[in-house]
Amino acid sequence: MDGDDEGSVHERWARLRFAIVGPLLASPPERGELQSALRELSRRKWKHPSSGEWVSFGLSTIERWYYRAKRAQRDPVGVLRRKVREDAGTHPSMSPQLRALLRQQHKEHPKWSYRLHADNLVVLGEEHPECGAVPSYPTVRRYMKAAGLQRQRRRGRDAARGSRAVRRHRRQETRSYESAYVHGLWHYDFHESKTIALVTPAGTWKKPRLYADLDDHSRLCCHAQWYWEECAEALAHGKSQSYLKRGLPRREMSDNGSAMLAEETRRAYERLGILHETTLPESPEQNAKAEKFWDTVEERLMAMLEGVEDLTLELLNKPTQAWVEREYNRRVHSELGVSPLHRYLHGKSLGRPSPDAEALRRAFRVRRTRTQRRSDGTISLKGQRYEIPSRYRTMTKIHVAFARWDLRHVDMIDPRTGRRLCPLFPLDRRRNADGRRRRLANVEPGAVTDAPPVKSGMAPLLKRLLAEYEAPGLPPAYMPMSPTHEHDITEDQPHTLQEDHDEDKPA
Repeated sequence: MDGDDEGSVHERWARLRFAIVGPLLASPPERGELQSALRELSRRKWKHPSSGEWVSFGLSTIERWYYRAKRAQRDPVGVLRRKVREDAGTHPSMSPQLRALLRQQHKEHPKWSYRLHADNLVVLGEEHPECGAVPSYPTVRRYMKAAGLQRQRRRGRDAARGSRAVRRHRRQETRSYESAYVHGLWHYDFHESKTIALVTPAGTWKKPRLYADLDDHSRLCCHAQWYWEECAEALAHGKSQSYLKRGLPRREMSDNGSAMLAEETRRAYERLGILHETTLPESPEQNAKAEKFWDTVEERLMAMLEGVEDLTLELLNKPTQAWVEREYNRRVHSELGVSPLHRYLHGKSLGRPSPDAEALRRAFRVRRTRTQRRSDGTISLKGQRYEIPSRYRTMTKIHVAFARWDLRHVDMIDPRTGRRLCPLFPLDRRRNADGRRRRLANVEPGAVTDAPPVKSGMAPLLKRLLAEYEAPGLPPAYMPMSPTHEHDITEDQPHTLQEDHDEDKPA
């Protein structure tokens, strides 16, 4: 029978002993016939519970089992178990010195196998005879398992991050978890195909990457699509389709990939009100549901595409959509007992309606601040100049929002509210060369920008200062120049100092 567990050696011995003496308990022999019944049982062959060989047992042994089971009223089978050794679990063959050596060796080399530790312990035992004889490999392995000296798997290339992950796993336990609500938690990641490589538009072979969103509670695949690269642009494209299909979740979890930590992605989570959590470094088991989904993709979907020739990215995406919607989401899940789609539709949901496609596109954008060039009213963005409408010509700092992979859509925004003010377009020098110019837009309502200036006389501030200066009635604090030869200076005869010198010269 599937899942049948024969139990430990002690349980198998108890069942065998009870099978031998059980008939005597069920049908006790008459007075004086017990010995003949025990003698008859001692002549029979029984299957050894460990080796499987046919063996027989002595009369006195069977008699001892019989009386032990007869005296036990509540658990006659339990009393027939093999007696546990008093030193069981103490590993007496491992001296304290050997244990210290083994622990130190495991601390220095935690990724060694049990066999490698045992072989090196033999050498250390020969170098330190005072530690005693080194026991056999099974004994060393049992001791290491009991003492928690297990082999540690490699966690990444970064030694510092890997050591932090190892220390965390030593201190804290690992447990499976599940969100209680639909849309309570989504998992997403990219997966590189293990079996299929496609020809890129550049004429090179490349393995495509599958992006997928999975609901934690229902295991429903919200959307899956193949891309050439794992990048923020592909993530925004795939995630927008997930939102349009299923709605907005409350929380999402991913690894620490560059696309998941891109500024466009983080900005989108802020604008959409989604809590983004990343897995701990070198701890892929936190995103295990996504990892399990990749195994299903490889075992079923990719296996059915092995015979397809001239496979393209478009031809790969079409059967992927059909497989996800018609098989994976509708097939009974082994852990849930129902299909992911059934649990998705009948579970309590925390989902929210998704914005439209244009709003989602604007969500995945970064924000930057640029200084407006007063000479021509432009800003520089990624090496390209963009024109600022003249009604914003008085603004020194311009706040813009854009996706770094798409500079066709650049918007000027209000930094206080994040509201979109107007779209910005690249500077067209050839078009501006025709000499035609628009009138300057009014900065504020009612203002007139093209009216000629009016002479208003002395400035108000200077008038007030002059009045305050003359208020005490004192004469001005300066000495005017006397009008010397004022009568000789006329408009027809201009007077100069040079002429005065010439008049003083002798004839």
